[in-house]
Amino acid sequence: MNWKCKHTWKKAQVNTLWCLIGCSIGDFGTILYFQNIDHAWSTFQVMSLAVINGLLTSILLETIILAKQMDISSALKTALGMSFISMLAMEISMNLTDFLLTGGAMLNFWVVPIMLIAGFVTPLPYNYWRLKKYNQSCH
Repeated sequence: MNWKCKHTWKKAQVNTLWCLIGCSIGDFGTILYFQNIDHAWSTFQVMSLAVINGLLTSILLETIILAKQMDISSALKTALGMSFISMLAMEISMNLTDFLLTGGAMLNFWVVPIMLIAGFVTPLPYNYWRLKKYNQSCH
């Protein structure tokens, strides 16, 4: 496979960025919520919910974007089928980065950019490969 196609890398980066935006909304929103309330949840429980919410918001955002190109049912099916591995890798890498740097479920000014970079870089080669091999993308 040709890993040097600039056009495919650019398209993969755009697709990955959309996914990152969607995942970050649910993930960061969940962590920020629990960071600002009294609760008895463990770090693992908060981070697990953050991953689930990140996946859900990413699927929702991608479905909305795709619904402009196709019917809503097809858009949802495409969002679920074509990018779930990418979203899962993104979520795991973001939360693992958070855990390793802060102990988990802790957003602050210095960890968020590092989490975003990890979340962007991790699924990027998969997204490129999928575009190159199957000519399939989510957007």
